Amino acid sequence: MQKRQIRKGVHWMGAIDWNRRLFDSLVPLPDGTSYNAYLVQGSHKTALIDTVDPMMEEVLVRQLAQVPEIDYIVSQHAEQDHSGTIPLVLEIYPQSTVVCSPKAKKLLLEHLEIPDQRIQTVEDGDSLSLGDKTLRFVHTPWVHWPETMITHLPEDRILFTGDFLGSHIATTDLYAGEDPYVIEAANRYYAAIMMPFRTMIQKNLKKVRNLDFDLIAPSHGPMYDHPEQILAAYEEWSSDKVSNHVVIPYISMHGSTEIMVDHLVAALADRGVKAHKFDLTVTDLAKLASALVDAATIVIGTPTVHVGPHPLVFSTVNLANALRPKVKYAAIIGSYGWATKAVEQISGLIPNLKVEILGTIMSKGRPQDETFAQLDALADAIQAKHQTI
Repeated sequence: MQKRQIRKGVHWMGAIDWNRRLFDSLVPLPDGTSYNAYLVQGSHKTALIDTVDPMMEEVLVRQLAQVPEIDYIVSQHAEQDHSGTIPLVLEIYPQSTVVCSPKAKKLLLEHLEIPDQRIQTVEDGDSLSLGDKTLRFVHTPWVHWPETMITHLPEDRILFTGDFLGSHIATTDLYAGEDPYVIEAANRYYAAIMMPFRTMIQKNLKKVRNLDFDLIAPSHGPMYDHPEQILAAYEEWSSDKVSNHVVIPYISMHGSTEIMVDHLVAALADRGVKAHKFDLTVTDLAKLASALVDAATIVIGTPTVHVGPHPLVFSTVNLANALRPKVKYAAIIGSYGWATKAVEQISGLIPNLKVEILGTIMSKGRPQDETFAQLDALADAIQAKHQTI
């Protein structure tokens, strides 16, 4: 893919990674991703905003072959998929300087061994003149690392946002348009890496709202030529509002826990509560995280393995605790053969979830009428709580 013009003197560059299926050895990528860099050529100076993952550095090098000079390399985020190719670009353009936030400088020195003398830090609100174009830097910490910043190009009304507001999609489309699938992908992306920093997201959205732009250019996925669509979505996702939804991640070894989960799903449906059932042996964790973005309740289902929860349930609950979804209520259901401490162990895994526990139901062996009655009572409790949200 060659560089593509966005505005006069502004080009998309980077690489489309059609085949990548896992990010950070954790996040599933059903649609691949892209690593977006942006070339801004002013009347006096030229800047490259972000680079690409080193795995695809050759793509960027080919695009740069027709670019005679780069004066500044803007690092909006020090993680390797954004800044990993900076050392190579510095070799190609020995006169260039890396521009980053003060907190990013230490990370770039540690992770990429960029020479100290080739780094220029910028404070929140600082500007850099390229002649007839100006780069204004806005610090946006914790979207999703402490050093992140975004770059505003006021003359062309473009906002370069790094990871903030991005999506993991491999596509030749430069622009998202009003495609709802892009917002769906952005929701998965938000859930996987942004959701733990919901409060900071809210603060940084207010900063963004004060800027004048009509195009959002993130570091992953297509650009937003209808920026209100993604901004409104982020404001909704990061708000305190929850929906009449229950998320049920579970494992069933011999069928007992699944019988309980299916009974609860049906009972909730009868009461007008939408349930999302996730068998953890086949679940895409990004979809599970996405479902948690605005769910009011999580119900964890587990069989017992050596007195504790199933290992897949253990790891998933630990992940949910790290993601800090805004769920308000929780319950634990499951089964055991002779003894269990699954409830106690799961409860200890979720200190970050500020939830009200609505019930714990553990069936010894195959569930019987008494267990089904308890599940119906749990469905009643969930319905009652959801009527107040």
